[in-house]
Order: sequence, then C-alpha cells, then structure tokens
Amino acid sequence: MNPYTVLVLLVALERLAELVTAQRHARWSRARGGVERGAGHYPVMVALHTGLLAGCLLETGLLHRPFVPWLGWPALAVALAAQALRWWCITTLGPRWNTRVIVVPGLPLVDRGPYRWLRHPNYLAVVLEGLALPLVHGNWITAAVFTLLNWPLLVTRVRCENTALALGLATAG
Repeated sequence: MNPYTVLVLLVALERLAELVTAQRHARWSRARGGVERGAGHYPVMVALHTGLLAGCLLETGLLHRPFVPWLGWPALAVALAAQALRWWCITTLGPRWNTRVIVVPGLPLVDRGPYRWLRHPNYLAVVLEGLALPLVHGNWITAAVFTLLNWPLLVTRVRCENTALALGLATAG
C-alpha cells in the first residue's frame, strides 16, 4: 500500500471518528432541546465527502498520477493544517459541534478559538482539505470537481446554520 493510500485511509478513519463524535453530540444537544435544521442536504454532504476520498484513490490509480514533490509536500502541509483547524473547531465547540445543524435554544454563540476570527472556520478547513488532499498526489480533477460541487453545498449549509443560529438565539430572549 502506497503512502498516499494510507493518508486517504487515515482521513477516512478520521471521518468515522467525527461521525461517532457527532452522534454523541447530537444526543447531548437533543437532550437539551436542540432542534435539527437542514437535514435534507445532509445526505448530499455525506456523499460529496465520501466522493472526495474515493476520487483521491480512483484518480491516482486509474490515471497513474505521480507524486510531484513541489506540489505534493505543500499540499500535504495544507491538508494537515486543515485537519488541525477542524479539530480545533470541534474541541472549541465541545458538545455543541456536530456534522448536522443542531442548535440548542438559548446557548450563546461561541466566540473563542477559531470562532474569534471566523464565523464558520470549519468550512475553511473543508475548502482547504478539498483542494489540498487530492493535490498531494496531483489529483487535480478530484480537487476541481469537489470544489465546484462543494461550493453550492457550502452556500446552502452556511445559510442553514445562520438561520438556525438566529432562531436559537431568538428563543433565548
């Protein structure tokens, strides 16, 4: 098994860890009156992120993409930085973090960690990873397709989250 395949499989394991964490956090949120919004786009998001990982492996294998050091090493650094940012978001939000949009009414917005500078820093991690992970091994088609398909999903997701957060905050007053 080549190192790139190992990297992609490690990212897949990380995604599974996220899903386990998200399920635990969903139970926590629902026990406190949390309401899910935007469940309709969730399967699309799961399919797209699964497709990213599959695309990385398929493009490398089918098109015999070589590792190009001048592109691969910086892309690896960006992909790892994206993972670090993602887990910084997860640890900052604690049980409020989820892969779904579940807002517990009355809880204030988090304004520490990466949320001090960005409203949706996890989506920066998604964008960076969607570009960088495929480019570690020169998979420019996967990077381009994921980015193009992810853009409207991110717009939908951010609107959904902003609406859900506004509704959650409104119920506090």
